[in-house]
Amino acid sequence: MRLFVIAPVSVNGHSMDPTLADGQKLMTYQLSTIDRFDIVTTEEPDDLDKLAVKRVIGLPGDQVQMEDDVLTVNGTEINESYLEPYKQEFAEDRMQNEYTYNSAFQDIAENADNFTNDFMYEVPEGQYFVLGDNRLISRDSRTFGFVDRSMIEGEVAFRYWPLSEISMINNY
Repeated sequence: MRLFVIAPVSVNGHSMDPTLADGQKLMTYQLSTIDRFDIVTTEEPDDLDKLAVKRVIGLPGDQVQMEDDVLTVNGTEINESYLEPYKQEFAEDRMQNEYTYNSAFQDIAENADNFTNDFMYEVPEGQYFVLGDNRLISRDSRTFGFVDRSMIEGEVAFRYWPLSEISMINNY
């Protein structure tokens, strides 16, 4: 648990592409409330030594469903405009140009029917459902399960590295 109100973190991996890139440096702040689409840092429930950067999709009590690449929460269709560049790239070439750095990722994308596999979850009280924006390869609540509120350490507020990409982070 962090004792500071503001804390630096690094993005490790490609699970938040295209929103956040591998190696970027971020500032987070402790938050009192968690809202849908907040980008947060959280301990991974199955490996508490790992800190992940993910987007909150499901709040306690929510029903979260993905069917044919359409996200619904409590029966309401959600427009995930932040994913449009990757969904378009998936439609064009199954992400083969994007994933040139990793042949295993290319294989996953080439064999996928959709950018996001279908699922349906009921989020338990006191828990959150988080996803990476790069749904094809992200390790998130679909893999490690729901995230307890106590595991969420902060909300991503600011990108400070690389210098050419300094910016506030808009969650949605």
